[in-house]
Amino acid sequence: SASSHPTADTGFHFRTKDLLPTAMAAIQERDYLRLCAELASLLSISQASARRRVDQQAAKDGARDLETRKAVATSLLDAAKAEQSQGSAGSNLDTLLEAEPMDQHFMLED
Repeated sequence: SASSHPTADTGFHFRTKDLLPTAMAAIQERDYLRLCAELASLLSISQASARRRVDQQAAKDGARDLETRKAVATSLLDAAKAEQSQGSAGSNLDTLLEAEPMDQHFMLED
């Protein structure tokens, strides 16, 4: 019978026009991920941390849509670039290596 055939009609039908919004969202999402990756690289943090920063800032601004998150990512990226241009790489490393107040008295024993 036709129903036992492995290529039998399962009732699921997709039209190309049904897939277009998903494809467009993937392209826009790729732009967002690229911005977050650039931010992560500039700040020397993980991509997940960069995405989290952008998402948290967008949530503070009261918007969660992709366009707003891309705008927030661009804004954070511009701010990071401006901050980086003000200081040298050595001073940025010094800042990264400073102990947090709660960790400043921590010592490792040999």
